[in-house]
Amino acid sequence: MLIKSEFDIQFHLPAETPVIALLHAHPSLDEQLRSSDVLKVEHILPAAERENPLQLAVEEYIDSFGNRCSRFVAPAGAIRLSGVHIISAPETPDPQGVGIGATPIQDVPAEALQYLLASRYCQVDQFGGIAQDLFGFYAPGWETAAAIRDWVHEKVAFNYMAARSTKTAMDVFTERIGVCRDFQHLAVTLTRCMNIPARYVTGYLGDIRVPAGGAGDFSAWYQVYLDGRWWDMDARHNEPRYGRILMAVGRDAADVAITTSFGVANLTHFFVESKEIDADGNPVPLPAKVPLAAFPEAEGEVQER
Repeated sequence: MLIKSEFDIQFHLPAETPVIALLHAHPSLDEQLRSSDVLKVEHILPAAERENPLQLAVEEYIDSFGNRCSRFVAPAGAIRLSGVHIISAPETPDPQGVGIGATPIQDVPAEALQYLLASRYCQVDQFGGIAQDLFGFYAPGWETAAAIRDWVHEKVAFNYMAARSTKTAMDVFTERIGVCRDFQHLAVTLTRCMNIPARYVTGYLGDIRVPAGGAGDFSAWYQVYLDGRWWDMDARHNEPRYGRILMAVGRDAADVAITTSFGVANLTHFFVESKEIDADGNPVPLPAKVPLAAFPEAEGEVQER
């Protein structure tokens, strides 16, 4: 299938501000791209001063997690970040690794070992006993990973009003309420405690072959390392989905914010959409009705430094 994803995000900056953005498709998807994948950054001046926005220079680099990042210095005033790309995605929902055993620690690739350790939002060192009590009797590997995903999905309630940027996995475990990132942080932490590498993911999860679920957004999920590969897991939605488009991976949400501004950046406009299109570029009609649990509810992450 072909998936078209696009965004238009605007800020007002009181002063000149350096910014880092993670808004490209992940480099691992380069062969699936069927269009360019360019981040356009524009300084929008008042109409009386300039008829057209001034496009800013953007430098790209690959970070330590393998994500494609963009950096630029934005002048004071209104700034627009926009982009669109088309990707060829599998015609099947998220693969499932039922029956796969655990990968012995000595066989885990060196680059994946960091995803067994504690990080800012994932206090692995505080969850060892909790994880063993809850999941120590499951078979190592996929059975344990799936049990953790299912437990978090069942025990944590979704509520946008419960979002806060400082909420950790322990906070989620205690409060039992949160948004997408909170579900994934708790699941990632418990999974690492059971010696399964787990990393946090951001990307697009649009209304692909499910009914329209409201305004679009970026999504958070996570991946576990088993049998020589990474598997998508989603403690919030907890069912195989079509059309996940990977943008960035990291230890937790701190590593993969869609924008990081080194100064004040007031969000003024936010539009994101990811949809299936046909060969002529027309949107593919969505089905009329499925259970509410299948609707995507996700959040883009922006942060100031």
